[in-house]
Amino acid sequence: MSRIGKQPVGIPATVTVTARGGWVSVKGALGELSRTLPDGISAVVADGAVCVSRKDDSRVQRSYHGLSRSLVKNMIEGVVKGYKKELSIEGTGFKALVQGPKLMLSLGFASPKEYTIPAGITVTEKQGVQLTVTGIDKQLVGEAAARIRGYYPAEPYKGKGIKYVGEQIRRKQGKTVA
Repeated sequence: MSRIGKQPVGIPATVTVTARGGWVSVKGALGELSRTLPDGISAVVADGAVCVSRKDDSRVQRSYHGLSRSLVKNMIEGVVKGYKKELSIEGTGFKALVQGPKLMLSLGFASPKEYTIPAGITVTEKQGVQLTVTGIDKQLVGEAAARIRGYYPAEPYKGKGIKYVGEQIRRKQGKTVA
C-alpha cells in the first residue's frame, strides 16, 4: 500500500468536495478546481475526508495512487490559502511591467520579452524588480513562475537575471588576466 496514498485528506469546514469515481471537484473561498484522476484511481468523500483508492497493485496504479492523493490535497489547500511564488530581477536596466493581461520584461535584449499571463493567475510587480505570482492551482503557479524565470535565468558570473526569492546562485570567479 502506498504510504502517501492511503492517508485520508481532511476537508476544512469552508470547503465543499465532490467526488464521482475518477473525477474530483473542490470549491472553496478562493475559487473552484476540478480534476480527472488517472484510470483505475477513484476518490470517495466520507466522514469529512477524501480517501483515494486504486483498483489493483500494478506498478502504474501504485505510482498514481500517491500522486492522486497529493493532487487532491493541493487542490483543497489551494482553494483555502492559495499559492504564491516570488521572483526577483537583478541587473542594470532589468525591470518588469504588468500591462493588463501581459507582463513586459526588459532584460537587456533588443526588444522587451512579452509574457501572456494565463487565466487564474495574478502577477504583481513591486518597484519593477519584485514579481509575485499567485493563484489557486499549484501547478499553474509553478509553471508560470518557471516560464517567467526561463526568459533570463540568473547567471553565475555577475548574478544578473531572474531568480526565485531565496534561491542561492553559485557564483563563479571568471577569467583572470595574467
